[in-house]
Amino acid sequence: MSGTGGVTEMPVMDSEASEVLATLHRVFGYEAFRGEQEAVIEHVVAGGDAVVLMPTGGGKSLCYQIPALIRPGTGVVVSPLIALMQDQVDALRALGVRAGFVNSTQDFDERRVVEAEFLAGELDLLYLAPERLRLESTLDLLSRGKISVFAIDEAHCVSQWGHDFRPDYLALSLLGEHWPDVPRIALTATATRATHQEITQRLNMPQARHFVASFDRPNIQYRIVPKADPRKQLLTFLGQEHPGDAGIVYCLSRNSVEKTAEFLSRNGIEAVPYHAGLDAGTRAAHQSRFLREDGLVVVATIAFGMGIDKPDVRFVAHLDLPKSVEGYYQETGRAGRDGLPSTAWMAYGLNDVIQQRKLIQSGEGDEAFRRRAQAHLDAMLALCETARCRRGQLLAYFGQDPDPAGCGNCDTCLTPPETWDGTVAAQKVLSTVVRLKRERGQKFGAGQIIDILLGKRTGKVIQFDHDQLSVFGIGEELTEGEWRGVVRQLLAQGLLAVEGEYGTLVLTDSSASVLRREREVPLRKEPGKPAAVRASTARADRKPKAAAAELPEELLPAFEALRAWRAEQAREQGVPAYVIFHDATLREIVMLWPVSVPQLGTVGGVGEKKLATYGDGVLAVLESLGGPPGAAVADDGTAGPGGPEPAEDLPEPEPDDWM
Repeated sequence: MSGTGGVTEMPVMDSEASEVLATLHRVFGYEAFRGEQEAVIEHVVAGGDAVVLMPTGGGKSLCYQIPALIRPGTGVVVSPLIALMQDQVDALRALGVRAGFVNSTQDFDERRVVEAEFLAGELDLLYLAPERLRLESTLDLLSRGKISVFAIDEAHCVSQWGHDFRPDYLALSLLGEHWPDVPRIALTATATRATHQEITQRLNMPQARHFVASFDRPNIQYRIVPKADPRKQLLTFLGQEHPGDAGIVYCLSRNSVEKTAEFLSRNGIEAVPYHAGLDAGTRAAHQSRFLREDGLVVVATIAFGMGIDKPDVRFVAHLDLPKSVEGYYQETGRAGRDGLPSTAWMAYGLNDVIQQRKLIQSGEGDEAFRRRAQAHLDAMLALCETARCRRGQLLAYFGQDPDPAGCGNCDTCLTPPETWDGTVAAQKVLSTVVRLKRERGQKFGAGQIIDILLGKRTGKVIQFDHDQLSVFGIGEELTEGEWRGVVRQLLAQGLLAVEGEYGTLVLTDSSASVLRREREVPLRKEPGKPAAVRASTARADRKPKAAAAELPEELLPAFEALRAWRAEQAREQGVPAYVIFHDATLREIVMLWPVSVPQLGTVGGVGEKKLATYGDGVLAVLESLGGPPGAAVADDGTAGPGGPEPAEDLPEPEPDDWM
């Protein structure tokens, strides 16, 4: 959906509209736009400002790249992703787009060459980090060149209450002041309505037209499991569902990152760590490997991932609870940019809730900041504990209407959770907290509360005479794991709170209504214990599954042959494999099995530059295989009886990752 916010739409001439489509086909190799892309592009080409909210993989980059190619001058892209600028530029150059960047990784001579190209009008796109726009030298450079459009990528970074706030973004309102006649486009994949408004206000774009696409990523399956032994649970998940696939594993601490990467490597999964404590060279090397190699797993803190263009990330896993739904959505959105099936998997437990509550209480910031952080966490807990469709919960959080029937591709839709009346169990937990406070003047954490309920005479229970309390042993009907689930859900529902550096449990204003039997407490039933993990599980089959999804078995050898050819091309050029072709493009090639350069040019993602550069190589690989399985080639160069269906009968190609 989209809205103009009271802004008059910029008129679009028919010639401009036809040029937009022609550029899409010539440069990027696609026949049609998706969703709001065409409307956004035509608005910006005509000179209008735009604020664009689109999910990761939805094609945001096209919304400024095509206007930069059509309008006179150079498109200036403000991006916080210095480490990725080289890869973004490489990908554009592979398409025949004249792109460059200026940042702190270059020496003086390298920057001078790019600046000269900009001043000479020899660049279509110039990438800059936001901090460079604080330098007078940068503003002077831009004032001496011709600028076609300003694109502010990852625009949510301007939000001071957001999860990725960057102070340098606050200065970007100067673009409209210095260049009032140059259209600006602000883009993000993550924004609530409040963040959306803040972007508009802080970037000073009151006349911008607003485009809001659906935040739904239907190819991503959302799954959240109770945390038992999270590393072994992760190993089982990867071994059974994503052997050989590239993915990202997020952990809260640097220590956990290091231990998890080492654990995966020890069990046959190639994994590298990434966090701010590593030196810059190691971080850059690990990021480069992830972008350029197939099947590598990066275990990281949230310092990794923004702007990652790798289209074939098949899973994103969380071993710790994210601080907000925005952060969770942003991180999980790095999976499946190519539209192929992918998984967002998270292991979540009681300690996650307690740890996050403690971090909020002990962290910096005033009371207003803590309230906002608490609200973010409450929304994240609601997503974890919901018995309804998780995708629907996500969409509703971002102000969009979910399908009331559910999505059919999340754990709560595929295996609806059982619920039970947990009112009595809740009363037992709350009563134990009350007894400790009233009778002993004490506060304890969840572990001691559960030991008392289970009647365990541990050293600490005996030390404090807690086995003499009237609530001792009244909870033997549930297991320890089930009681931990009860406490976790009471925290999520605001019926318990965490206090102090030791994470002790205290009542809330809502607790009394439960103790007085005025409120029922529905709870999710904890699933059974997962099966034991064998260390060899992950080694059994290292061939990626999703990459060849939906391909007939007889075409798999051709697909793998093209992947091997692509890998060799990427190594020779020192670029990620997806810069050559995405997996989705290779899949369409083997389905079509073209026998001529013009026929190859009908494949989605094969523009003029790539056709000229790689066309003969692709055809040579296919020819070396002796033609499509079971098909003869007719004299006119088309597939004979028994071969693939003609191109016009194939389904419309789904663009995988429109840069």
